[in-house]
Amino acid sequence: MTSLICGSLAFDSIMSFGGRFSEALLADQLHKINVAFLVPTLRREYGGCAGNIAYNLKLLGGDPLIMATLGQDGAPYLERLQGLEISQRCVRTVADAYTAQAFITTDAASNQITAFHPGAMTLSHQNRISDAGPVKLAIIAPDGRDGMLQHAQQCAEAGVPFIFDPGQGMPMFDGPELIRFIELATWVAVNDYEAELLTSRTGLSLQQIAERVDALVVTLGEQGAHIHADGKRFDIPCVPVENIVDPTGCGDAFRAGMLHGLSMGMDWETTGRIASLMGAIKIAHQGGQNHAPSLAEIEERFQGAFGYRF
Repeated sequence: MTSLICGSLAFDSIMSFGGRFSEALLADQLHKINVAFLVPTLRREYGGCAGNIAYNLKLLGGDPLIMATLGQDGAPYLERLQGLEISQRCVRTVADAYTAQAFITTDAASNQITAFHPGAMTLSHQNRISDAGPVKLAIIAPDGRDGMLQHAQQCAEAGVPFIFDPGQGMPMFDGPELIRFIELATWVAVNDYEAELLTSRTGLSLQQIAERVDALVVTLGEQGAHIHADGKRFDIPCVPVENIVDPTGCGDAFRAGMLHGLSMGMDWETTGRIASLMGAIKIAHQGGQNHAPSLAEIEERFQGAFGYRF
């Protein structure tokens, strides 16, 4: 069954800084920053949360349906989606805007500084959930502010269960708006930093948020993830990797694993472990969409890591 993925499509310019940001930023001079980082490597990648999630879900054998906006420069992305056999019928092209662009610099400790131009993404509210047709579940990932608000409301009205994944879009919303998202959502997924911001803005504890949804998922980087569901906390281990290359898109890969497990009716431990594995596979590759294991390879690696097949 189709999983609807509401979020951004973007071009990512990914750069690597050989040092550490902390060595270049002076704590007592943060009020007047004027810093240049030498970035010897530069790659331009296909990205955006919706694109990355859909790509990983397709690897898992899922049926992703992207609902997003592209700009006048978006033709290469449409061609890519066609080549990946991912439907483009809910991708709108905006003629007088550029596609969203992210400029991401990663240091030697995998810390990131990102500049983001939203472009056509700000018009994502022009898409409507009713345009998607029958879907089993959805995710509201970082997108235009109005689009996220409207798509969450429309999913709830249509009876479509969805994951609220505020990500880097969280600063756009105040406490009452975030509480409203939580009330409408079936599941909430954040990383540990976003979890602190979410509790601070809403005044709700993690336990209180978990009580309002079917599950609250908090990813913890190399520490794995916590899934709060059914009155329990499931501790999901991180899958070790030999070579950490680029963390860009790891959260999106994790969420694709969540969507797969949920769409297949899997238990939370298996769902979380699939999600963890997808993040581990991604982090060993540059960019958000350059890893290409077969489903059989993913299943084999899962069995090797956890001792059973999903």
